[in-house]
Amino acid sequence: MRDVLNTFLMALSGSLLVALAGLAALRALRHRSVTAHFVVILLVSVLSVLAGILSAAMRMFISDHDLHVLLIVVGTAATVSLAVGLWSGRRLARASTWEREAEARRRELVAWVSHDLRTPLAGLRAMAEALDDGVVSDPETVAEYHRRISAETDRMAALVDDLFELSRINAGALRLAVADVPLGDVVSDAIASAEPLATAGHISIVAEPSTGWPVVRGSMPELSRVVNNLIRNAIRYTPPDGTVTVTGGQDDAGGWLAVSDTCGGIPEADLPRVFDVAFRGAPARTPEKSAGGGLGLAIVRGLVEAHQGTVAAANVGDGCRFVVRLPSADRPGRAGTDRPAAPAVAG
Repeated sequence: MRDVLNTFLMALSGSLLVALAGLAALRALRHRSVTAHFVVILLVSVLSVLAGILSAAMRMFISDHDLHVLLIVVGTAATVSLAVGLWSGRRLARASTWEREAEARRRELVAWVSHDLRTPLAGLRAMAEALDDGVVSDPETVAEYHRRISAETDRMAALVDDLFELSRINAGALRLAVADVPLGDVVSDAIASAEPLATAGHISIVAEPSTGWPVVRGSMPELSRVVNNLIRNAIRYTPPDGTVTVTGGQDDAGGWLAVSDTCGGIPEADLPRVFDVAFRGAPARTPEKSAGGGLGLAIVRGLVEAHQGTVAAANVGDGCRFVVRLPSADRPGRAGTDRPAAPAVAG
């Protein structure tokens, strides 16, 4: 019994020495990456076991052959454990980084939305007080105040609608009634809807299908929103007498749609972030115009990815080009109807 107790104490002392050294190493690495912490923790665990085994082996006077077997077993386990720890640490580090970036984007979104709501609300309140107090009484000014109140109310309603759509996308609550959608019909409706806005800005909208409008697999309301957002975004940043061109076609990868403008281009540093939530950047394209809520392109990316498609932006000529790729309707193994869309992270 005494031999067993002594063997246990020797094994425990060896393991504790390694554990204390590991704690000191973790303390020294407290500002390092998650991966480094994972590797140290696993290394300490393996070395603690090895120290306990060696201490017990010395007490028990086991043969060299048995000791070699133990070392091989522990060494193999250590190699596997460290490999798993390295992989897990990197995954956890990426997840942690993504969470920090998502939180930063959420804070940025709250700041942008607060600004976008506070400014028109202050104007609406001032105009309402002016009308209530009789400061403004001539019919022409009263009519102008009513027009501005209506316009600001519509803009805030559109912002709230965008926020609701974005929350549905990110929460995975978006349900797609999937069917065969003729993209040409979607484009025609979107152009008809945006025509008054383009006319007011002296902007031309041109539809030029390169190989005929494709039929894609998707949900008509969501695809309509994608095309509307892209066309209106192009109109917003295109200077007077500019042109917005909508093209589409079919290739081996599926159906595609492209919206090009003559905005002057997007700074190269901003291109990777144009689909981020609330990102507006400092574009070289008509900065005096309202930049909107910064949600339209984020919604586009979320809806396109919910359709298992892709969207990309690039500078082309004197403007920029947004290209959407969607699954073709005649592609085998297409999805069924009324399916929930996977959450798409905007930003």
